[in-house]
Amino acid sequence: MPRTNGGIIGRVNRTSFGKCTVTAKTSSGNLCTQSGTRLVDVVIVAGGGSGARVTGGGGAGGALLSLNNPVLGSTQYPITVGGGGAAVTSDNNRGNSGNNSVFANPTSPQTAIAGGGGGRNCQGTPGEGPGLAGGSGGGGGGRGCAGSAGAGGAGTSCQGNAGGAGNPASSRGSGGGGGGACAAGADGSNPTGGAGGAGKDFSPIFSTAPNCGVYAGGGGGGGVCAGSPAEGGAGGTGGGGGGEGTNRSSAVAGTANTGGGGGGTGAGTPQN
Repeated sequence: MPRTNGGIIGRVNRTSFGKCTVTAKTSSGNLCTQSGTRLVDVVIVAGGGSGARVTGGGGAGGALLSLNNPVLGSTQYPITVGGGGAAVTSDNNRGNSGNNSVFANPTSPQTAIAGGGGGRNCQGTPGEGPGLAGGSGGGGGGRGCAGSAGAGGAGTSCQGNAGGAGNPASSRGSGGGGGGACAAGADGSNPTGGAGGAGKDFSPIFSTAPNCGVYAGGGGGGGVCAGSPAEGGAGGTGGGGGGEGTNRSSAVAGTANTGGGGGGTGAGTPQN
């Protein structure tokens, strides 16, 4: 359930002399191109969504790869790095979506879409069971005592994937995993939350990028059954936080500066 933290923009400056420089930006501000730069390749990662309390995992921030963007040399370009969705602190609340990241090139603006928040189980506010749509969608909330399980939120084409659905078991329905840049989140099972979707490895393009070049993994769903925290779904590779099973305090936030989604929490008994 804790929120994820930020996105990251990597940039290759292709100069007229055939040389390349990789620049990473993890906070909002301006980036200045080299004097000979005319084209840049960028990967832009938005902030991931937070997991629900209780049960869906947060979706990863959208991971957008855009090649051969025309730019001017020695020019400042505004960059917005989106933060992760705020952590949810009250029981039975849906997770919060993250924030968009933007490369504000006037001739070719690029926006990575924020990850969707995880859906909560049926005991909270009506209509909040499904995960929220985003760059990658949040996982759906489990059924709980009544009603129906939530569907996973939709992802954005070329940026991410859908979250997994919550489990429909009465009183033991676990949450779906948040979607990741390379794979959808897994559906919740009984009693284990769904795993977050895998992130994408950009190291073949940006070989010196931080965090091993893997970004935008989905958060694991929370497990809703009396048992151990191991019932939470695993976070997706690329910064996704793991979910937890029962104590509602050990779900993991997404890794800073990866766009990973936050893990969902579980509960020993259904919440009222």
